[in-house]
Amino acid sequence: MILVYTMISRRTFLSILFASCLTMISWLNFPSAANALGGKLPAINQPAPDFTLPTNTGNGKISLSDLRGKWTVLYFYPKDFTSGCTIEARRFQQDLPKYLEKNAQIIGVSADDVDSHAEFCDSEGLKFPLLADTTGSVSKAYGSWIGFVSMRHSFIIDPKGILRETFVKVNPSIHSTEVLAKLEQLQLS
Repeated sequence: MILVYTMISRRTFLSILFASCLTMISWLNFPSAANALGGKLPAINQPAPDFTLPTNTGNGKISLSDLRGKWTVLYFYPKDFTSGCTIEARRFQQDLPKYLEKNAQIIGVSADDVDSHAEFCDSEGLKFPLLADTTGSVSKAYGSWIGFVSMRHSFIIDPKGILRETFVKVNPSIHSTEVLAKLEQLQLS
């Protein structure tokens, strides 16, 4: 009788220990809405973090203030010419006319330099600007920086510069479609 009780207690103890470990691991691995793997995300319905970065297009720099009056899709990605980043950029380019119809500007950001961005745009036929965040300062402000690259995060900013939506779990193949649907929803509300 005592042996059975000890086995049940030991089994119960191990089950509780195992469940506690799983809970702790999941708590550490799944960030809250305010945090992402790259750091603290800016708050929704608050002014988006300001930035000015060099670009491969136009007069050489783009600031958030330059985009006032338009909706902005600000997307961060790890590296030019990588498979996921190329797919994501192609999808945004494919949907660019739909964004333009909605008074929305697409802006890509990575730690690559302006020359890499220019080559990437030429190679893929991209007609939207890519910003060079070589120090990671803007990526950090948006909670999208891990060590030396930007995370794959996206943000929708309204024409007044207010952050309206954040995307942290991005599938490059369908992301542009998801962002476009959310943009439409935000514009109707």
